[in-house]
Amino acid sequence: MDFALTDDQRAIQDAARAFADAELAPHSAEWDETKHFPVDVMKHAAEMGFCGIYTGEEHGGMALGRVEAALIFEELSRGDVSTAAFISIHNMATWMIDRFGSDDLRARYVPRLVSMELIASYCLTEPGSGSDAAGLRTTAKLDGDHYVLNGSKAFISGAGTSDVYVVMARTGADGPKGISTFVVEKDTPGLSFGAQERKMGWNSQPTAIVAFDDCRIPAANLLGKEGDGFRYAMMGLDGGRLNIAACSLGGARLALETTLDYVASRKQFGKPIADFQNTQFKLADMATQLEAARLLVLRGAWALDTRHPEATKWCAMAKRFATDACFQIADEALQLHGGYGYLKDYPLERIVRDLRVHRILEGTNEIMRVITAREMMRQ
Repeated sequence: MDFALTDDQRAIQDAARAFADAELAPHSAEWDETKHFPVDVMKHAAEMGFCGIYTGEEHGGMALGRVEAALIFEELSRGDVSTAAFISIHNMATWMIDRFGSDDLRARYVPRLVSMELIASYCLTEPGSGSDAAGLRTTAKLDGDHYVLNGSKAFISGAGTSDVYVVMARTGADGPKGISTFVVEKDTPGLSFGAQERKMGWNSQPTAIVAFDDCRIPAANLLGKEGDGFRYAMMGLDGGRLNIAACSLGGARLALETTLDYVASRKQFGKPIADFQNTQFKLADMATQLEAARLLVLRGAWALDTRHPEATKWCAMAKRFATDACFQIADEALQLHGGYGYLKDYPLERIVRDLRVHRILEGTNEIMRVITAREMMRQ
């Protein structure tokens, strides 16, 4: 077993870190406060290749693996969790079009998605279905050479701003085999958006309902075959879960680094609080949890890259453990700051707010346990 990164991987990691330090970290607090969606900065990330990380080279992607993606998203999220998380969603939607779309769809959309001339959103969750993704009710009915979509999607990152929506809709019977996947453009008649949600965190990206009211799209905008859409969605989510887990790593790492500096300078009872054994125990546990989470994320990424038969299980395990552990690290970091951690002068309260949702999206951590147990019992 070799835990060392290759020279190329270290170079990619360094580039992501430099970008985050220069273009994300200095603005993170302001973006959170003003709810600013930094499209211009994300386009700079696209120039670095970070918006087509594991998309194929034919249409401008970097064709890297999921290990490299995990390294990139950890570094980007250390700069700004919310913005890095949106870039991860854009990557997932772009990859789905590149992986399952026709040659025409790929040529039409992928180059502009990789460059972020176009921004993409992923639309699976619905107001009534929640964790029961296969129970979605949005329909797509074939009418000549068009599909007509009706229904709505909830909690969609980028809604109202994104140019392209990768949408899962029902074309057949109940259950996962009746679901197909489509590409829907923003200006399509019948497509509309709800009011922007008022959220606890993830404030640097817009979130809203996406609604379809007799929304007609070309039949050619179907990805792959009818009935395969749920499988495509789940394949996208395997990687998406690792991306979100990696974004948790970056936020937790920043929280730990901030805390190390604070406890070394903050004095109580005549000495730095870093000298107290209780503080040292907490720091040691936080560092151990962070490293364990990182190793599990990289293990899941390796499983996807090697097409390991248990990749789905490893991705679910990594997402569950990393997002839980990293939220706890950030919360403990805030606690060690005392009252100062609750103030916006420090990044802790923002990190806690941003990381909390990672335990819900891309499949709740309760569903990650269901997936893990189900895969175990199949062996």
